Amino acid sequence: MKYFCIYEIFRIYLYEEFRIYLNSIIFFMSLHRPTESELEILEVLWENGPNTVRFVNMQLERKGRNVGYTTTLKMMQIMTEKGMLSRDTSGRTHIYNPVIQASVIRTALIERLVNSVFGGSASRMVLQALGNHQATQEELREIRELIDKLEKDRKK
Repeated sequence: MKYFCIYEIFRIYLYEEFRIYLNSIIFFMSLHRPTESELEILEVLWENGPNTVRFVNMQLERKGRNVGYTTTLKMMQIMTEKGMLSRDTSGRTHIYNPVIQASVIRTALIERLVNSVFGGSASRMVLQALGNHQATQEELREIRELIDKLEKDRKK
């Protein structure tokens, strides 16, 4: 009985923490929907970890974006003000870090896309994406694995 009570208290605590976390994400996304430029900066930081403005600017240029250093700096300063990035000023160069995880933003953007463009149907979105894009063997294998996992989880 003692362990059950501890387990139940822990379960309720985790649920409340998760609920607060989800509400903060929903609030964040309702206030700050990243623009295309902001998403490009976030992608660089998600892929490479916390970094400087100069590094982010160089990565954007490598991806074919012809954007100046001062433009990248200003964008990242604005993103910091919006709460999308944090800035470590303890060293000579400022290091920027994304505040929110890639999976959280992607989930919110996909959810919005599914609801607004595909009438809430994830299958319509997937079929459209596969119809518009030549999937590689690796992508098809990943899709099959995901479908198998979803079917297995549904049977439980």
